[in-house]
Amino acid sequence: MPEPKAASFPAIRGALKFYQIASVITGVMLLLLVTEMILKYTPIHLELFAGGSGGFLWFAPVVEGVHGGLESTGNGLNLSMGILVAHGWFYVVYLFACFRVWSLMRWPFLRFIMLALGGVVPFLSFIMETRVAREVKAYLAAREASSDQNSSTTPATEGAR
Repeated sequence: MPEPKAASFPAIRGALKFYQIASVITGVMLLLLVTEMILKYTPIHLELFAGGSGGFLWFAPVVEGVHGGLESTGNGLNLSMGILVAHGWFYVVYLFACFRVWSLMRWPFLRFIMLALGGVVPFLSFIMETRVAREVKAYLAAREASSDQNSSTTPATEGAR
């Protein structure tokens, strides 16, 4: 498998920073989404609202609608739906961040799949972010150290051997 070129190291560092930020935000959004789904689809049947008749932040019951779906009884801004939409859109940003790191590091496709799963499996984005950051930083440090050693050897020194 081909290795990343030394010229791409600054781009890799930038892509890694973007990936780290995106993975933390996506992980937090996913945990909020899981909490929202537990509140809505278990016997608790609640959704979170802001404003409206309930005040600043409040929960409204969810009831079965005419067509069998769940409908909220609350008015105001439905934060539960906002969490769902925000996570969905930010997951697209997260996938872009994953793709950028994956393509610059020239990893196998299975690695991209593992990175992408971080946005849909709770807590996996935090685990993957830690591992990827550690691995990429170690790889870049090792490559830079080896290139420093190679550049310190001058042609005059090689000719004397």
